[in-house]
Amino acid sequence: MDKKLAAGLHPLERAVLPHLKQAGTLSELAKASGLQEVEAMRALQWLEGKGLLKIETKEQEVLHIKEKGQAAAKEGLPERHVIAVLKKKGELPVAEIAKALPAYDKGAVGAVTGKLKKLGIPFITTKDGKPAFKWIEIPIKENPVRPLLDAAAKNKWTLVLTKDQVDAAQDLLKRQGYAELQKQKGKEYNLTADGKGLTKLKLKDDYEERLTSGMLKTGGWKGKEFRPYNVEINVPRKAGGRAHFVNDAIAYIKRIWLELGFEEMTGNHVQTAFWDLDALFVPQDHPAREMQDTFYIEQPSSGLLPADMWKKVKAVHENGGDTGSTGWRYTYSEDEAKKNLLRTHTTVLSAQSLNKIRKGLKKMPGKFFSVNTVYRNEALDWSHLFEFYQVEGIVVDENANLQNLKGYLREFFGKMGFPDVRIRPAHFPYTEPSAEVDVWDSKKKTWVELGGCGIFRPEVTKTLIGKEVPVLAWGLGMERIIKEYYGFEDIRDLYRNDLEQLKNVKAWLK
Repeated sequence: MDKKLAAGLHPLERAVLPHLKQAGTLSELAKASGLQEVEAMRALQWLEGKGLLKIETKEQEVLHIKEKGQAAAKEGLPERHVIAVLKKKGELPVAEIAKALPAYDKGAVGAVTGKLKKLGIPFITTKDGKPAFKWIEIPIKENPVRPLLDAAAKNKWTLVLTKDQVDAAQDLLKRQGYAELQKQKGKEYNLTADGKGLTKLKLKDDYEERLTSGMLKTGGWKGKEFRPYNVEINVPRKAGGRAHFVNDAIAYIKRIWLELGFEEMTGNHVQTAFWDLDALFVPQDHPAREMQDTFYIEQPSSGLLPADMWKKVKAVHENGGDTGSTGWRYTYSEDEAKKNLLRTHTTVLSAQSLNKIRKGLKKMPGKFFSVNTVYRNEALDWSHLFEFYQVEGIVVDENANLQNLKGYLREFFGKMGFPDVRIRPAHFPYTEPSAEVDVWDSKKKTWVELGGCGIFRPEVTKTLIGKEVPVLAWGLGMERIIKEYYGFEDIRDLYRNDLEQLKNVKAWLK
């Protein structure tokens, strides 16, 4: 055992030291050392930090003394009252036992009768044929219930049971209304090899704890030996205020796009079906329109259509308009376009940004991004949320091509911790070519799909901008990206209201 470490023990540690056994409970230690439980716990934590013991949380049996039990502690157990009367009279009929019982438990006749028989007091029949007890001088041991009640009385009528008290507690629990047993978690400790060695040391107890200003003025510190302080000891971690870790990730993602020269897009969470779907050339009979995929708004159920644009979108849907497409070849519904809904993707912001370029409110070439919430009427499970963040981006440039698109995605995912990116063919109504975006998960040794991308079709760009221009576009699931960094298997863990998780989850340091 390191004597230097022993010399640096705090007074609370020294107070519990003589009472440390190989194993024990916090309550036993506090009682033996005369400390408050909080002081004893602090001493145990410091000793654990020094590697002298291990603390565990275990379930304990706690005895709570009820009203009758408290009265018994003050006035004596019912059988003691009856024995006193029996000793005085010499003989006591069973029918008269109730009169001898204390006021707090007049119903204990049966229990007391059994107790007297168990003590060996003769049970007889009187001359008139009545059952009775007869007093004879026999040694009557103290009922172990008595010291149990006394111990509980000193501890506000609550007692953590030791092994020696279990039998007495069972006796008390059989008495109706005297006590009840509850389970609660308590602290137990076990000494390590160094801890056992510490208990064998004879420690000096005349160390000075504090260097005072008076000692410095008078020189009284000279010749005194001060307790050394251990500045390397582990201390309990304190959790200060911090931003939610998802917000940290969002801020980081936004910084990536801003540093790449992108401009952030913003917009309303409630949109018309026109902007959310029609303007992106999604047919009005597309499955995404159904209630199982989209949250529609009841009040107000419909919104306004842009007078300068909706007829152009209508023509594109019905016959391709002036885009060279044949369109979807159906009758476009104005009422369907007016429906209000919670946006199903942030691509609605991309559509509105393209329209702003046509109006001269934004410049071309241009790069735009959004990190914001979208809503899908999906079943909640380990990989799906009904409200989640989408990382949206578009690049509007006459010289843009598919290789540029892959370059932007590689740059973004590289900064997110995924250096290996691939895109593979897919289908989306508003992009051609379309592709799925996969990244290589080095921990799981597999490709993981994290979003979609492509180049907007002429039916979208020519209609919204006024001329056909290449527009690179992507929409990525943010939660699926960041859960890998935090090590979550279940996407729902990102939004658990778990204080321990919020305190201890690692910071975003990519």
